[in-house]
Amino acid sequence: MKVAIVHDWLTSYGGAETFVELLLRIYPDADIYTLVYDKKRMGNHFLTNKIYTSPLQKIPFAPKIYTKLLSFMPKAVESFDFSGYDLVVCSSSCCAKGVITPPSVPQIAYIHTPMRYAWDLFFEYQKRSNAVVRHFMNKWMSGIRQWDYISSQRIDTLVANSGYIARRIKKYWNRDAEVIYSPVNTRRFFPADFSHEDFYVAFSRLVPYKRMDLAVEACRQLGRKLVVIGAGPENKTLRKLAAGCSTITFTGRVSDEVLRSYLQKCRALIFCAEEDFGLVPLETQACGRPVIAFGKGGACETVVSGKTGVFFKEQTADSVVQAVREFESLDDSGAFDGRIIAEHARSFSEERFTAEFKAAVSRTMERVKAGASL
Repeated sequence: MKVAIVHDWLTSYGGAETFVELLLRIYPDADIYTLVYDKKRMGNHFLTNKIYTSPLQKIPFAPKIYTKLLSFMPKAVESFDFSGYDLVVCSSSCCAKGVITPPSVPQIAYIHTPMRYAWDLFFEYQKRSNAVVRHFMNKWMSGIRQWDYISSQRIDTLVANSGYIARRIKKYWNRDAEVIYSPVNTRRFFPADFSHEDFYVAFSRLVPYKRMDLAVEACRQLGRKLVVIGAGPENKTLRKLAAGCSTITFTGRVSDEVLRSYLQKCRALIFCAEEDFGLVPLETQACGRPVIAFGKGGACETVVSGKTGVFFKEQTADSVVQAVREFESLDDSGAFDGRIIAEHARSFSEERFTAEFKAAVSRTMERVKAGASL
């Protein structure tokens, strides 16, 4: 069976790219189609698969400026020809799901999120942008939304990475989506000896919507030890917020081994983002440690209140402070068992994902085949 995997862009290696690697473990000989590809930054990843890029790749410095090319992406992604394939699988948080496939070629799209800057986060992105960017957002985004909706209607099967994203798909595209949770890599994240030390961890890219500032401010107020792991444009702002507080440390980017060690030894992860799925809370739980999470978004589907963590209701430092105190009270009473937490995380296994995804693909292919024979 000849399979094509479509991914928005391959410009750096992160969580979305690990998902492509997961798909390649299911379809190892698949060809990869992507808008732009930065071979140098991707290193040794995907070297054994054919990679096809869109016309945007020919634009000078495209792998560096691709975020500025949103208005050109719909036409670019529609330029791919899949007439020689038996199956097209899309991994999409932007435009990848918008490819055009022949009626006889099944298309299944795994949606990490409908493009947030076009829909629910449009006004937030607009506020953070300069006058020139705001001008073009207002000029082009209406057309982008129309294309986003129209292109969603031609997909044979939509799969969402969480119930939270399935609800957003229904709202913006008026399509039902099957929920198949993304898996946690238990070969990479696993418990040590189930003991812990007296510090908290906040781990993510340091970008505004992750709200790492809430974890920093809450631990500053409480005088708790916090290790901030990650890098990004918010680094200076967060360090300034923590200035003079000796209990808060910043590591920058760290290796897998160092990250795992922090997650295994921390008292808990403080997770302040409203995420589409939120793999970081699952990775922490896979290490046997609980999570203090914002009670909205995908984390509500992966963290069990009172058993594998606690939630806070508002994205404010005061709400985080209250949740930390609640967590510590429960933790001191023995509410959190590392073995139970790790076992819960293992229910989001790669084996479970593979079985469910293959079943969805099989149903899609049967349905398309039956329709083509009419």
